[in-house]
Amino acid sequence: MSGRAWKFLLVGSLVLNVFLIGGVAGGAYQWFVAHGRTTTAAAQPQPRALRFAAEELSADRQKQFVTALKDARREARDYAREGREERREVLRLLGAPQLDRTALDMALSRTREADIALRSRVEQGVADFAATLSPDERVKFAEGLRERGQWRLPQTQAQRQTPQRQQQEQNEQPASE
Repeated sequence: MSGRAWKFLLVGSLVLNVFLIGGVAGGAYQWFVAHGRTTTAAAQPQPRALRFAAEELSADRQKQFVTALKDARREARDYAREGREERREVLRLLGAPQLDRTALDMALSRTREADIALRSRVEQGVADFAATLSPDERVKFAEGLRERGQWRLPQTQAQRQTPQRQQQEQNEQPASE
């Protein structure tokens, strides 16, 4: 074999090796990206909305809870609309060239009243649903509200209360000896 043939063979082998190494590196990169995505997806926090508070209950109870929430919100639709309109009024008053503090205070008061009425109606719906639950279901529901609902505690406070709750549960259990 001549020297020229060896050069072509060497260059061809080098090009082939570069493509192979690039393919392996690209495949490894894709694998690490995909593996990292599944790990972060599994580590995502739990959903934090009132409708997820019944997640530990049966599917039938979850549907009942979602229906109860929808009904409560539907009944309170006027309060929600009124609150939105009053917030627009607050923004309009704040953006006015002259600040009318009396009108602003009145608009804020009306906004607050509408928000309180809306929240009261939703909370009544939650209480009405809780009244239909068995004691065991109510405990699971309360835990769901504590973790996911609007009554959830800040993380540090919830962590402090968890050992206290465990201690209370141990104290409430009858002695088996």
